[in-house]
Amino acid sequence: MDQVEKLSTVTISLHWIIAVIIMGLCATGLYMSRAEAWNLYPIHKSIGVAVFFIALLRVIWRMTSGWPKAVADYSAFERLAAKIIKWVLMIASIALPVTGMLFSGAGGHGFGVFGLVIVPAQHMPGNPAEVMAYSEFWANLGEILHHASAYVLIATILAHMAGALKHHFVDRDTTLKRMLGK
Repeated sequence: MDQVEKLSTVTISLHWIIAVIIMGLCATGLYMSRAEAWNLYPIHKSIGVAVFFIALLRVIWRMTSGWPKAVADYSAFERLAAKIIKWVLMIASIALPVTGMLFSGAGGHGFGVFGLVIVPAQHMPGNPAEVMAYSEFWANLGEILHHASAYVLIATILAHMAGALKHHFVDRDTTLKRMLGK
């Protein structure tokens, strides 16, 4: 279990696995959408589906083990900011893959995990090179929510990183060190 002085291996592992994968997916997603790098979409979708299950595991872990205690007594503003940022990170880490699956699945592109098809692509009759949406409404909603949650998540990650650096360099406390397992 997590202690004020030391976080559990599970907490640290889930934090860094999710952090690295989601930051990589966000960077890749931004690149793909701007460069129209269609060849990256299958791997992006596969990792996105996989990260959903890891993020779900992290949510379950957090809900059953509780949030780590602060290493010092911070101002009410800092406690509120930390609480909001933690919740947004948790919710967005679930929302991003779910909206991606909705976007791709409802859009007729389908998705799966490394070759295992979960939702098949729906090809146009007479033109198998094109796909046909299962639902334009849900595909459009998925796209809007996927992009919005990605930008919210990126902004929140930056705020979270700024907070960690503030704890380390300004407050000179052990918040960052304990997340690094030290």
